[in-house]
Amino acid sequence: MARVTRRKFLAGGASAAAGALAFSAANWGSRAWPDAPAADSGDPRDFVAPEFTTDDSALDSAYRHALTVLSGNVTNLLEFPDPVLIEGSTYRGVWLECAPQEGLVYSQFAPALGFANHRVFFAMQRDDGYFPCSVKPDVAGTGQIQMVVPIAATALDLFEMYGDSAFLEIAYHACARWDRWLVRYRNTRGSGLCEGFCTYDTGHDNSPRWKGMPNRCADNDARIIAAAPGLPRLCPDLSATVFGGRVALAKMARIMGRNSEAGDWDERAAAIRQLIVDRLYVPEDACFYDLDADGNFVRVRGDAMIRVLGEHVVDAAMFEEIYGRQIHNPQAFWPPYPLPSIALDDPSFVRPIPRNSWGGASQALTALRAPRWMEFYGKPADLANLMTQWVAAIVRAGDFYQQIDPLTGDATKTGDPGGYSPAALTLLDFVWRLHGVRREGERLEWNCGASAISGKTAAAVKTPRGAARLEHTGNDSSLSLAGKPILRVTRSGAARIVTDLDGKPLAVTGTADASANVRLLWPSGKDFKITVAPNETKSI
Repeated sequence: MARVTRRKFLAGGASAAAGALAFSAANWGSRAWPDAPAADSGDPRDFVAPEFTTDDSALDSAYRHALTVLSGNVTNLLEFPDPVLIEGSTYRGVWLECAPQEGLVYSQFAPALGFANHRVFFAMQRDDGYFPCSVKPDVAGTGQIQMVVPIAATALDLFEMYGDSAFLEIAYHACARWDRWLVRYRNTRGSGLCEGFCTYDTGHDNSPRWKGMPNRCADNDARIIAAAPGLPRLCPDLSATVFGGRVALAKMARIMGRNSEAGDWDERAAAIRQLIVDRLYVPEDACFYDLDADGNFVRVRGDAMIRVLGEHVVDAAMFEEIYGRQIHNPQAFWPPYPLPSIALDDPSFVRPIPRNSWGGASQALTALRAPRWMEFYGKPADLANLMTQWVAAIVRAGDFYQQIDPLTGDATKTGDPGGYSPAALTLLDFVWRLHGVRREGERLEWNCGASAISGKTAAAVKTPRGAARLEHTGNDSSLSLAGKPILRVTRSGAARIVTDLDGKPLAVTGTADASANVRLLWPSGKDFKITVAPNETKSI
């Protein structure tokens, strides 16, 4: 299978929108539709990097080192003209399962990399719609699909952050063609679900889920099923990725005024969602499994079910069942350092933990993906616990490694030189979610985290109304916007204050593992006290 070079792509071989893809920083912010986000949504040309400081020397050192590592992991690949953020460590390239999300997270510090980590896949897309599973310095991979977080979903998130409709147009067409490729080549059993042909399709290297199965597809061609027992499999996580992509495509289509297409994507998303639940969920186990070609479930309780949650496939009732029995169970997926790639109490858990093992280790990639679903399903306090544990483990490790032991938090260092981008991004993202101020749409999140990590922190980020600044000293927090104080918060435990973009308080959320007593004091002298339980949100 010949790869499509950038030259062929720009010549028009990949899509009707190909010529529009070759845009640079000077073209960001072009808005073709009246309902596209306004300029104050965050144009990269006016970008100001967020600032974080702390008096905790170990955390400060790790934070600065993360920025240095990520900067050092920016490089060029193949004929793609712009630098991208690679995985780092021993992985000298980008992979479809993770690079777009990593670019999205890193875009808060380097917007151009967010776009580049998507466009590299769009540029290398084949005429038949296939996205390369990876792009390395000398080759674009063709031997598997290797997808987890939908590239359509992260492209949409990037658009919502920066409002670039030219980028969205290209992303929409590219991701629609990818969906059609998956339907054509990964639905050989006619089930309507997405099939797995090999281990690397799900990126589960060295996992008991795929024991005895080939790593790559036959002839290094993602269209060809390898000759192995039980293949192809109906995979819940791959199908969930298709579902999440279709949800994003429906939203893209509506933004562009393609309402009929949006309705079609909605229908297709609903159809595969129902199939995932009806065919791949086992209620007595509260778990999703692969279903092999012989009609047998592959009963390995692994993070495939977490990926189903990641795309918001299940409703609230089913989520709580899975969450209580599996995810938040200390004997399964909630050890001291969540989330292991295989449940602790599953007999297939691999010990001792080897390097690059999706057979039990808690992976930085899984941690980095956790906010996508834990916030959606209303578990911010549990997420804060996960983030606190991961930050502590990364700081203690002294560098950025792929995985940690779920019981001890010790990084697997043998064979790993460090400098792993997902772990560095995990630290940065989690520090801001625990102690920083973040914009989410038309609201600001002020994260007044517990002071166990540091006595003093300060975080500042640009908003449409000026710089938002959050300072913590012990259990005291000061919130200011455009240089003017808007609120002082004292608390026991941790809490999140949500305001509108003008700084008007709207709600308080409990992000501690016990009820938090929160006192809000306005510059005017107004005083308000409130108690919030873990994961509880109350209006102000």
